[in-house]
Amino acid sequence: MTSKYAEQLREAELRVTRPRVAVLEAVQANPHADTETILGEVRSVLPGVSRQSVYGILHAATAAGLVRRIQPSGLVARYESRVGDNHHHAVCRSCGAIADIDCSIGETPCLNLSLGYGFLVDEAEVIFWGLCPDCSPHN
Repeated sequence: MTSKYAEQLREAELRVTRPRVAVLEAVQANPHADTETILGEVRSVLPGVSRQSVYGILHAATAAGLVRRIQPSGLVARYESRVGDNHHHAVCRSCGAIADIDCSIGETPCLNLSLGYGFLVDEAEVIFWGLCPDCSPHN
């Protein structure tokens, strides 16, 4: 298996398997997808893969930093392949659509915790709530 996903798995010191590659491909193809969507995508290419395998792969890939797990309040967990850039999310209150929002001021202003508290911050999670363009009454 030679793909960018196989290389990512090797770099993360995870064994390269068809189910792992299929999960990473599914996450890449379906940003902000829930586990059921990812499972369906993986089963479209590997029909025999178990639900537990996909859950385990998502857990391992998240722990290795290959995917990011987000869970906006009131929604099921979602996964994305955009990692390491400290971006944020906007969530539609009506349909649940999720969009990436780049950190808007400077490189990572939300990580400059000037209040002290002794924390070394490496990630900030900001979620903007509102209506997406499709659900907005101003269309």
